[in-house]
This record gives sequence, structure tokens and C-alpha cells, in this order.
Amino acid sequence: MPDDKATQKLLYPLPGYNFQVTVDSDSASFVEVAGLASEYETVTYRHGFSRWEGEDVTRFPKRSHSTVTLKKGVMRGGNFLSQWLTADPPSARALAISLCDEAGAPVVVWHVKEAIPVKLAAPGFDVNGTQIAVETIDLLASGISVEYL
Repeated sequence: MPDDKATQKLLYPLPGYNFQVTVDSDSASFVEVAGLASEYETVTYRHGFSRWEGEDVTRFPKRSHSTVTLKKGVMRGGNFLSQWLTADPPSARALAISLCDEAGAPVVVWHVKEAIPVKLAAPGFDVNGTQIAVETIDLLASGISVEYL
């Protein structure tokens, strides 16, 4: 017997186009978000007597920083991100990227800790193109966590 509609809704994957980005308490719309990854590097440690005692190696996990890329359409007059990006030095801010259901309610939230802007790239300009002007913002994040609601 097939599952009812409510069960199918819970088991069906969410579309990736319905998302919301919040920087501190300000919401902003973006065309694309990429680079949400939490990775660990391995640091190898050999002590001074490892030569005589054999290959006694200790490995430690070390969290690496992630680069989160945000793409946004260029608007007249800029937005609150313009002030953050042009500050010298830029301050670290928290981000929340929410994947939403069809009603717009967050279902999964990626929390980005201490994001600092490291690169702002202007859109490409082409006289023959009909594309929207989209700028790219790269942020260095010190940590990413996931919350399932």
C-alpha cells in the first residue's frame, strides 16, 4: 500500500532553489550559495624518540577553514553587505543559510560562524549578453554546523 501524502512529503528530498540567507539579523536574497563544507585536516606528530622506538606516530584532527561563496544580483544603491565589505578591517559576522519548504519555513539551517569577507568579484560585462549582473562574494568561515528542524 502506498504511503499517504504526509509521509511522502517527509520522505521526498527538498528542492535546492528555495533558500534564505541571514547575515546577523538582516535577510538577503542570493542567486547561489556554495562552499558549505566542514572539513578536518590531519596533523601528524612524531616525538623525538620515534627513530629508536619505531614508527610511533600520533595523528590529530585539525578543523580547516571553509570558503563560502555567495552570488548576488547587483542592485542600485548597494545594500547592507556593501558596508560590511568596505569596512577596514571587516568584522566577523554570523550567517545562517536556511533550506525552506514550500511554505517558506526553514527545514535545514547551516550556521556559519565568524565569516569574514576575503574577496568581492564584479560581474563580467558583455555587450552581446542578456544576463543579469551578478557579483560574487567569498567569505572565510571558521566553522559550519548543521541544524535539522
